[in-house]
Amino acid sequence: MSNQEQGFSLKDFNWKKWIKPGMIFLAVLFASIFIYITYQVYKNLPDGNDLKNIRNATASEIYSSDGILIGKYFIQDRTDINFEKLPKHLINALLATEDIRFYKHNGFDRRGMLRVLFKSVIMQDESSGGGSTVEQQLAKNLFPRKRYRFFSMLINKTREAIVATRLNETFNKNEILTLYFNTVPYGENAYGIAAGARRYFNSAVDSLNVQQAATLVGMLKATTSYNPAKNPEKAKERRNVVLQQMAKYQFLTQEEAEKYQKKDLKIRYNYLSHNTGLATYFREYLRQELDEWCNTHYKPDGTPYNLYTDGLKIYTTIDSKMQRHAEKAMTEHMSKLQVSFYSHWKNTTPWKKTPQVLTDACKRSDRYQYLKSLDLDDTDLKKELNKKSEMKVFTWAGEKDKNFSTLDSIKHYLYFLQAGFFAMDPFTGQVKVWVGGINHKYFKYDHVTSKRQVGSTFKPIVYAAALESGISPCEYFPNQRQVIEEYDNWSPKNADGNYGGYYSMTGALTNSVNTVSASLIMKAGVNKVVNFAEKLGISSPLDPVPSLALGTADVSLMEMVSAYGAFANGGKSVTPNYLLKIKDKAGKTIYKSNPPYFRQTVSAPTAEMITYMLRKVVQEGTAAGMANYVGPDAQIAGKTGTTQSHADGWFIGYTPSLVAGCWVGAEDRRVHFRSIDLGQGAHMAMPIFGKFMGKLGKDKKLKKYVYQQWPDLSEEMYENMDCVPFSENAPDGYPVDNSNTNEASEEELTSPSENQRSHRRQESKEPLNWFKNIFKKKKRERTSSENEDDEWY
Repeated sequence: MSNQEQGFSLKDFNWKKWIKPGMIFLAVLFASIFIYITYQVYKNLPDGNDLKNIRNATASEIYSSDGILIGKYFIQDRTDINFEKLPKHLINALLATEDIRFYKHNGFDRRGMLRVLFKSVIMQDESSGGGSTVEQQLAKNLFPRKRYRFFSMLINKTREAIVATRLNETFNKNEILTLYFNTVPYGENAYGIAAGARRYFNSAVDSLNVQQAATLVGMLKATTSYNPAKNPEKAKERRNVVLQQMAKYQFLTQEEAEKYQKKDLKIRYNYLSHNTGLATYFREYLRQELDEWCNTHYKPDGTPYNLYTDGLKIYTTIDSKMQRHAEKAMTEHMSKLQVSFYSHWKNTTPWKKTPQVLTDACKRSDRYQYLKSLDLDDTDLKKELNKKSEMKVFTWAGEKDKNFSTLDSIKHYLYFLQAGFFAMDPFTGQVKVWVGGINHKYFKYDHVTSKRQVGSTFKPIVYAAALESGISPCEYFPNQRQVIEEYDNWSPKNADGNYGGYYSMTGALTNSVNTVSASLIMKAGVNKVVNFAEKLGISSPLDPVPSLALGTADVSLMEMVSAYGAFANGGKSVTPNYLLKIKDKAGKTIYKSNPPYFRQTVSAPTAEMITYMLRKVVQEGTAAGMANYVGPDAQIAGKTGTTQSHADGWFIGYTPSLVAGCWVGAEDRRVHFRSIDLGQGAHMAMPIFGKFMGKLGKDKKLKKYVYQQWPDLSEEMYENMDCVPFSENAPDGYPVDNSNTNEASEEELTSPSENQRSHRRQESKEPLNWFKNIFKKKKRERTSSENEDDEWY
């Protein structure tokens, strides 16, 4: 149907009638748009005062005692630096690539915008740089763009231009560059040039070379596309563009630019997460303590400190070199021990006869707890636990991708043996090493602070309590089974099942004789031994029963090492300390640790006697294998420990200037070696200590901790300990303990052990005593040494 048929013609339309209303509508529309944009642009727009108070979320950093950064606490990985730390070539790379007129504009460069419009948009020349000035990019970094209902890009760009001019009015150009480099993103939650330099080149900012600086500046165009770790070829291409720009603006000669362009990236990727780096377990333990400290300590503005955003500098007692040696020693031993454990159980599983082990592990898992919360019946629950999926799992050969079910994963991790290692200075209490486990990402439980049965490592405490109670070190104790009626007829057995003869304290401790340890705790008094252990710093509950002498108590590695520290320090105990001081973002000290507080918990003579006994343990007793790791000249005193069913292996030892200890075992005590040869402390734990000491001995700066000489026994001390370690019959002229009247039956006794027979051979060859000969030998060595010194002079 035509317009005429409808009775309407365009010629009949009165255009003039609608011009005025149309113009009014457009004016209102544009006015509304202008008001809307203006409102959004100036809404909460920061002024000069806001800009002066800019605060970035800055990571707190943890430092070792030797000044090494060992970790950070952060929401965003950022470390602020001063302008003086920015290399000139880094600034030149930025200006050549992003804002060559930086020193000529007031924050918004109209001329630069026209250049970009023609060269970048029309001519498609990427080398011309971006249109935004450094100030505009800084404005975007400080106040991230928002999404608006309309005209988002226009509003954001306008806001950035205004903020850029205000930044230029508030700060000088050097301050703007510093703020810019402290806020630029580098991907992977890393912010600021310091984080970027550390992440991709493991370097301090002021140590960046030209090509490294160019790489980091090049990344700013697109942090993912030009990530040198993930896209090295693209990153190199972008770096070369930056180098060419530097040559274009005469920051480099063309020859220099071409020389640098030929070089490889040489990335040293260093992703420092909460699960990587040195002393991860220590950092987590410290984090919890620092969180509490921050909640009760306040900044000048009255708000509490924030560990994750306030850029605190935390200085600890950890020695980075010792820590690294300890972690390597643990890795070397535990990776081999795990292979041995797999081989030991290759035809079966540790929980075949006790399936409850696997059941309990399942119930402890997060996945089980989640499924249980869904109220699934047992059939569906089991089906979910057996459903397979791709996952990464820990192995000693590195992370592996496995198609595992939850149950497969639980079985996989249930097999692993764990370890803890802890070392401190006995004279200051400063913690030097803290290794809480084999891998913090997969195993969070800290075995420095967890509690396990300590086995025979508790015996030196019993012996020290006995000496303190007046028992002579040369009193002899029969090596016989006894029944202690007042404690439910408890009858201690020797680990090797051998009995007979008499031991002095030195001989009994050297060979870790259980029967003698039981006699000593009964003679010294069970309650007195408990009180004595508490004085040494053991805060874990100790049952006042004679089996305590064999190490049935659950005690932490930290407590045991601290207790042994008193023997190394002339009987003085000191509480372990690991935090030296805290500084705020401005460098002001806001916390400083108190000087160590010493308590004389053991008499100096007792400490000296225990040390000598424990040196004999290492020289010829249960820890004689130590020489395989450190050689015969190492000055180590120590004690092995093995618990029931070989579930826990221990070694605690010390030198004249360092005390350390190690524990090894599975998370579940029911998972363990089946033989004492494989499960004893000398096989499971002592090698870590030995490897650690061996590494210290090869380190020029740390060898003193291994080979520093012990002082000789005084004449008086020598006389007090002047007795053979073992005698087949009760020796004449020495006190003999005859208090054990309730002997076990004869059929429980077996032939003397090889250790005992060796002592008898020694006794027959040396009718006087071995202590006197040792003393005379040391006196000859000392005299010879003095004569040599005279010749040197």
